[in-house]
Amino acid sequence: MTPWRDDAVFAHLIAMSDDGGVFEHALLDRPRRDGGYCVDDVARALVVLAREPRLGRDEARLASTCLAFVDAAVGPDGRVRNRRSPDGGFTSPPALGDWWGRAVWSLGVTAARWPGQGSGDRALAGFRRAASRRSPHPHAMAFAALGACEVLRIHPGESDARRLLRGAIDMIPTKGDAMWPWPEERLRYANAVLPEALLAAGDGLDDAVAVSRGIDLLRFLLSVETIDRHLSVTGVGGRGPGEGGPLFDQQPIEVATIADACARAYELTGDSEWRDAVGMAWDWFLGDNDTGIPMLDPQTGAGYDGLTREGRNENRGAESTLAMLSTYQQARRVGAMREVAA
Repeated sequence: MTPWRDDAVFAHLIAMSDDGGVFEHALLDRPRRDGGYCVDDVARALVVLAREPRLGRDEARLASTCLAFVDAAVGPDGRVRNRRSPDGGFTSPPALGDWWGRAVWSLGVTAARWPGQGSGDRALAGFRRAASRRSPHPHAMAFAALGACEVLRIHPGESDARRLLRGAIDMIPTKGDAMWPWPEERLRYANAVLPEALLAAGDGLDDAVAVSRGIDLLRFLLSVETIDRHLSVTGVGGRGPGEGGPLFDQQPIEVATIADACARAYELTGDSEWRDAVGMAWDWFLGDNDTGIPMLDPQTGAGYDGLTREGRNENRGAESTLAMLSTYQQARRVGAMREVAA
């Protein structure tokens, strides 16, 4: 075992980027520039960079690029354009899909982590534009709630943030089925963002019922997505009642949202079970998963695109790399790290 190379944590993310943003796809370890950029990934990058305590020159430059990208994507009416071509033009219409929620999330995190600076002011203005809207999609509202919770920490009177948190709670229905309490008919992707939104919104609004619901849903999700004390997460085909595992193709974003939600649960409760679950998420990347194959490259800070029955997808795109980096941050923050195999 050798220690994680902290000097290389962001090397692959920087390699996947240019002055326009973070490229979405990779062919092995090379960015596919012809595929362009999307708010989904640029917003994820902004969240990861904004919550990093110390950034080098290249990382700080990329953070500024990502903020400018997300801010430009948010229209005057608060809707967000997702896709952008390599020449800088947006190619998709403004809408309120999951990318809207991630834009709100990233702007809220940036406003809270860089307050009183030009970047923080710009992020807060963008947040206010986007947070004036509501998405009909629960996942989008859940992502947005994470940003609203951050804004309330520094601006407790921010009315749009409070209304957005209440809207997110209302979008996640309570199911009476003890065998399948999940608010959707099937687990899909980034599932843990739903209980995390309940935790974040409940904390921000002093709503103990929402916090309790979030804890219960997160505990249920872990019970479904754990086999033999390691994560065995839902694959791209989803999972419904009675469907066992392991299931493939497993996506790193599912593991990252589990790490985020469990870190928040640990922050709110102090219960070590949630810190241990963050460690289990990090261990999934280290190879404690259904195939025993590491899902990161410790020499470059790259994350692999998916875990299949035959092994890993060797492409190292933005989403997977950022999922790994986000999980690393949470494990480090709560003290759930262990060394990375060389």
